[in-house]
Amino acid sequence: MENTLTDAEVETIIRAYLPQVIHMSLGTSADGKPWVCEVHYAYDDDLNLYFRSKPDTRHCQEIDANPNVAGNIVTQHFLNQLPRGVYVAGTAARVADPRESDAGVQCYAKRFGHTSATLLADMQAKGSVLYKISVTDVYLFDAYVSKPSQKYHLALHSGS
Repeated sequence: MENTLTDAEVETIIRAYLPQVIHMSLGTSADGKPWVCEVHYAYDDDLNLYFRSKPDTRHCQEIDANPNVAGNIVTQHFLNQLPRGVYVAGTAARVADPRESDAGVQCYAKRFGHTSATLLADMQAKGSVLYKISVTDVYLFDAYVSKPSQKYHLALHSGS
């Protein structure tokens, strides 16, 4: 018998899953050539994602040229373990002139045990910048609750 989840149930599972995983595989592309890298991420209440990186990395250069990105957030699965994962699509942009009061700075600092001031100081010292992914679509692949396994889609209208 097929078991499907409501949008509210999917969102609840996603919001419970995100705090468990700190790595996101981030996909970018330039000139029709894809690239994937791993970044540490944080998220806000609107499911916008934030990561920090150095502007001279391939993924940041590609974002500057093409802001369309995709990513997945999954734990490592063992053989015969039921899978679950979150997949996102949206646009990424460098946070211009980040300040201690910015929501992205605050949520990234909190997630990784900094104050906003120490995060900004560390970023300056290491030459990294903060990026925001405005997520437009989020997907949940679920085999824990869904029988059989299913992929669910939530369209977000993140204008922030």
